[in-house]
Amino acid sequence: MAGDEDRIALSTQDLRELTAFAAACAEVVLEVFEADQPDDSRPRDAVGAAWEFARGGGRGKSLRDTAWAALRAAKAADTAAASEAARAAMSAAGAAYLHPLAKATQVKHILGAGAHAARAAELVAGHDPAIAADHVERAVRRATPVVVEVLKRFPAAPAGGGRVGELIRMLDAGLRSPTPAE
Repeated sequence: MAGDEDRIALSTQDLRELTAFAAACAEVVLEVFEADQPDDSRPRDAVGAAWEFARGGGRGKSLRDTAWAALRAAKAADTAAASEAARAAMSAAGAAYLHPLAKATQVKHILGAGAHAARAAELVAGHDPAIAADHVERAVRRATPVVVEVLKRFPAAPAGGGRVGELIRMLDAGLRSPTPAE
């Protein structure tokens, strides 16, 4: 079990701000999933649950259930881009469950939605890394000072994770820079 020195202070308001950031990142690629699976509302439901929590709702069963449902939708998608868009939605709902542990792996809870969204857009554009970089830059601009401050309480994003891991590290570096893009 982690000792007190390994714990990060997180308030409910911190979690709401992080979840709003994640929901905003995921929301921009919902149409990618919906173009692939027009009758499947699971990712949109997950983003909706994330917004509900971010705006003052409870952190409970709805968030967990919609996050897991979005993950199942990701696995059922016909294209890699649609799968990544659904994973962005899953990450948005899951952001509310960031653990207050001083571990680099926790950064995925903060930045996963943005990274999966960037990957979805990149795939739609025929694997164009400039499109992913543009999405990362927009996510950096979207982050509030609270999101940046909370992120900086955690170690830098970990190595690994394939292309999504690279995008998490790009987003992490952009948010930790002395002057994030205006």
